[in-house]
Amino acid sequence: MAARVEELLRDFDSGLIVPFAQVDATTNRVVGMTRFLTLRWRTGHTGPYAVEIGGTWLAASAQRSGINTEAKFLLLTHAFEVWNVARVDIKTDDRNERAKKAIARLGASFEGVLRHWQPSQVAGEESAYRNTAMYSITEEEWPAIASTLTSLDR
Repeated sequence: MAARVEELLRDFDSGLIVPFAQVDATTNRVVGMTRFLTLRWRTGHTGPYAVEIGGTWLAASAQRSGINTEAKFLLLTHAFEVWNVARVDIKTDDRNERAKKAIARLGASFEGVLRHWQPSQVAGEESAYRNTAMYSITEEEWPAIASTLTSLDR
């Protein structure tokens, strides 16, 4: 874990990602991590014009607890309301049904499956490529999604 955190901090220092620890406020325990990645920049724009939210891991004890939905809401709010992005990407391994359902619950639109999009991150599949399910939220969709997420018991 220490090596992984060091790698994330190096990527942050290089401007490649913006990682966040996910903390269970009731226990003050770190239960996961999520991040902004694939920041896409445009001349004349003060922040990125588009980002990806992902690279998330969450302890089994925190899954389906609302912690991840809250974290995603905070990241989406920052992306759309501080950086004024036009789009947020969220993607997952196409085989990960739990993640696909969670992404859909956020209000993201399914855009399709990108075949052999990136190397698999599954143990034992180091030489294989994964199919990636791609979702997005655009700036036009954000106000309605924000309203829905605000009304949820996260």
